[in-house]
Amino acid sequence: MSEIKFGTDGWRAIIAEDFTMANLERVAQATADYWKKNPPDVSNPDRVVVGYDRRFLSDQFALRTAETLAGNGFKVTLTDSPTPTPAVSQAVVDLKAVGGVMITASHNPPAFNGFKLKAHYGGSAEPEMCRAVEGLIDHSSVQKLDFETARKKRLIQVKNIRPAHYKAIKKRVDFDLISKSKLRFAHDAMYGVGAGCFEELLDGSTCQVTTLNAEHNPGFGGVNPEPIPKNYVASSAWLKKNPHDICLVTDGDADRVGGMDGVGGALSTHQIICLLIRHYYLNRGLKGRVVKALTATSMVDDICNDFGLELVETGVGFKYICAEMLKGDVIIGAEESGGIGFQGHIPERDGILAGMALLEMLAMEGKTVKQLIGILNRKYGSRSYSRIDTHFPLEKRGDLMEFCANNAPNKLLKSTVNSVKTFDGVKYQAEDGSWLMLRGSGTEPILRIYAEAPNEAGADKLLKLGVRMTKQV
Repeated sequence: MSEIKFGTDGWRAIIAEDFTMANLERVAQATADYWKKNPPDVSNPDRVVVGYDRRFLSDQFALRTAETLAGNGFKVTLTDSPTPTPAVSQAVVDLKAVGGVMITASHNPPAFNGFKLKAHYGGSAEPEMCRAVEGLIDHSSVQKLDFETARKKRLIQVKNIRPAHYKAIKKRVDFDLISKSKLRFAHDAMYGVGAGCFEELLDGSTCQVTTLNAEHNPGFGGVNPEPIPKNYVASSAWLKKNPHDICLVTDGDADRVGGMDGVGGALSTHQIICLLIRHYYLNRGLKGRVVKALTATSMVDDICNDFGLELVETGVGFKYICAEMLKGDVIIGAEESGGIGFQGHIPERDGILAGMALLEMLAMEGKTVKQLIGILNRKYGSRSYSRIDTHFPLEKRGDLMEFCANNAPNKLLKSTVNSVKTFDGVKYQAEDGSWLMLRGSGTEPILRIYAEAPNEAGADKLLKLGVRMTKQV
């Protein structure tokens, strides 16, 4: 039997190779065993929410997960159609359930599927929980109850959970203002579960929504459903011919956000994070902590210094941001990949709420996205971010990290290095905001090298420095 390891957000594998019905049942059984042994203090510790995305066989994988959980005595709320991950997390909280499972591989290539584990608080399972579930795999035989029998026994209930998610989103924004704004925006759904969400949310409003790549296509139109500029080519060309106020982009399971300006110019996820922090402080008057992953832009640091906001940096993976959000007093928690969580909402990435927050910002500001980006760049200096993934042997990873931690460069480009962080890989930060980071994949022989500098040429130089450092061990 294949070894099953949880990464930064659940278990992912290639369909029909490792991601099979048999292996899925092993993980679902281990999850059931964990919840039976470690029930949280919730009203319905026997209730579980199971959702799924639009990937090949996702509905069948979700059904098998529900049958396994039902076979272990759990009452399962199974979504009636492909559904955003944050809607599953919201349902866990609303139903006061023990937790949730989302069948999705998020932004990964079409050949992959995955098993995201959600805890009772409506966010990513903590690393300790994931390790505990891993440790329970194959400790007991799989118990299943077929779907029809489970329905008759009321152990599986099929339900549309989107409306409750929309209701929660509307409470987190000035929905009346957005409804009256007459914004004309596009939404690139990337063939994912976000398709139709903004139309449903804003039905009956003055906003005009055009959804691009809305159809159900398990091949995702030949690109990975990840909100990054290289995947915007077709939508960008369409926007140049059909200008809008903004184009929101959501990934395959709609928990992350990207975007383009109204004429197809890509917005980086870093820019979106900074725009939203500025908006929440200046326009919404919110105060508290800002949490960012190590790989997010240093402009966040400058904005927090300017506004007097406490900044907390975490390791890579939203589960670390979630842990900080659970402590309270967090305005925004954000990661470089476009995952953003919001004060007062579930401690979870929510691409749909992030999109609505950007619409709220435009409605309040009365400025274009380009104008708002210009304000940020003039005040804090422009940034250019880049990343490469290189093959690097797992057995040499420890030696490389030790070398990097003990041999920090004096300068990055022409700016003095003023901090070295080693709690998730190694990150060098310079006085001018430039930074370089080396970090290994959790499960593969891959080393990720990240860099940010005032311009693209500088970021490329830093990446080359990172590559040279890998040659030292």
